[in-house]
Amino acid sequence: MTVSSPVNDDAGLQDVGVVNKTRVAALAEIDQADFSWFHVKVCMVAGVGFFTDAYDIFAISIASTMLGYAYGNATVPGTGTKPLHMLDARQDLGIKVATPVGTLVGQLLFGWLADMVGRKRMYGLELIIIIIATFGQALGGSGLRAVNVIHVLIVWRVIMGVGIGGDYPLSAVISSEFSSTRIRGRLMTAVFANQGWGQFVASLVALIIIVAYKDALERETTYVDYMWRLLIGLGCVPGAIALYFRLTIPETPRFTMDVERNVKQAAQDVENFLATGSYYVDPDAVYEPAQAPRATRRDFGSYFSKRENLLLLVGTAYSWFALDMAFYGLSLNSSKVLEIILGANSNAFKNLYQIAVGNVILSVAGYIPGYWATFLVIDRWGRKPVQLMGFVMLTVLFIVMGAAYDKMVNHSGVAGQRAFVFLYCLANFFQNFGPNTTTFIVPGEAFPTRYRSTAHGISAASGKLGAIVSQVGFAKMIDIGGQGAFFGHLLEILAFFMLTGVFSTLLIKETNQKTLEDISNERQDQFVTGTPLRQQRPKD
Repeated sequence: MTVSSPVNDDAGLQDVGVVNKTRVAALAEIDQADFSWFHVKVCMVAGVGFFTDAYDIFAISIASTMLGYAYGNATVPGTGTKPLHMLDARQDLGIKVATPVGTLVGQLLFGWLADMVGRKRMYGLELIIIIIATFGQALGGSGLRAVNVIHVLIVWRVIMGVGIGGDYPLSAVISSEFSSTRIRGRLMTAVFANQGWGQFVASLVALIIIVAYKDALERETTYVDYMWRLLIGLGCVPGAIALYFRLTIPETPRFTMDVERNVKQAAQDVENFLATGSYYVDPDAVYEPAQAPRATRRDFGSYFSKRENLLLLVGTAYSWFALDMAFYGLSLNSSKVLEIILGANSNAFKNLYQIAVGNVILSVAGYIPGYWATFLVIDRWGRKPVQLMGFVMLTVLFIVMGAAYDKMVNHSGVAGQRAFVFLYCLANFFQNFGPNTTTFIVPGEAFPTRYRSTAHGISAASGKLGAIVSQVGFAKMIDIGGQGAFFGHLLEILAFFMLTGVFSTLLIKETNQKTLEDISNERQDQFVTGTPLRQQRPKD
């Protein structure tokens, strides 16, 4: 990229006060805008990414059981004998932890890149990575000696995770920066709520595939090799549909204004997309970079060395870490949890059918209602009360479930199992009607534009670190004392992390009904400190 040298042109210089007023007026138009079709479009374009992400992430919970029938040669824990149709512990862990590992990398990388080169330039690239990696998984196979199909899947799922990770900061900041103040919480919640629909559709598709292959399964279990490939491969479809819209979404005016420092172009963009839902950039237009705070290592250190800003980042990051310990620990192991509660069936069709139906019930009874309960109150109650309530309820529920696990599941018959499933669904509900939604929203609002995506990426990556720790913990501890015997104690451990989430929530600030600039802890009336030097627009 080359930029022509600045040309001193007194006629082109603008008074600092005028530039600041232009910036404030443009921001006010965004913040006070009525809900429009453009907001719906942003919600749909960003939301379909989370639908795809959730489908691809959580389909593996059911697919791993299918893979066990196709490639598993595990043994009964503690005996070393009697092969089971399931993946061994290392294979199961590798399959499930691969995506969070890639996601952590993608969140940090794309979060930083979106602040450096722009939201628009990165948006769509992460979806391309997801599509290619998902397709690669569906076609994965074994070599004669050198490579196992499970290892191939692990590699592809790490790559897919990088793309999924990129979707978190990009979709968060794009939806927050385009939204008006009064509906921002609901708009961001609606985007993130697509995760619940993705989980539901993954379970529903699995159920349809299992029923379609019923007769074949009862003849020969190797037909699951078709089934898991269909289940995972269909995750390409929503991503492919959304790709065009991702690549054509406009750059956010806040990025154009505060990072590119082109206040004039940003003001024009606001007028265009609020009026018509479209935008136009003249490649020959005069480019006027104002003097304003820039994202540098020194400026980053200066901003986050302030106690209030640092504690806020610690609060958003640790809250997400604590939440994902439970959310991913349980969600990625939902099939195993259902087998522990309800018992595994020796018939392949009946076992897979039971797992798929159980996952559909968990989605309908817990995940989806939780997101939309948040949607109803997020712009009235605020983010902090919802997050505190969720962590408190999860602490109580996990203590009760952990303490009563053995009695309800093993000694109270069907009634006890149903009671445990009810509490489990209630925990899923308060994960989403609580910190799973708010940990996504707050870091997408609470930091200045030049660091908003980076800070969101750091917070989200902290969450995926929690997911990785949780997956390793589940794999290593769940069978202590016998198959699934330690599950109750794992719930008690999760209760401790939910309690720590209560305290980390106290570090975050309330962002409800405040403009992004008011939240950023920077003076806005003097944000632009110097008049712009006129130069040609950058050319690629």
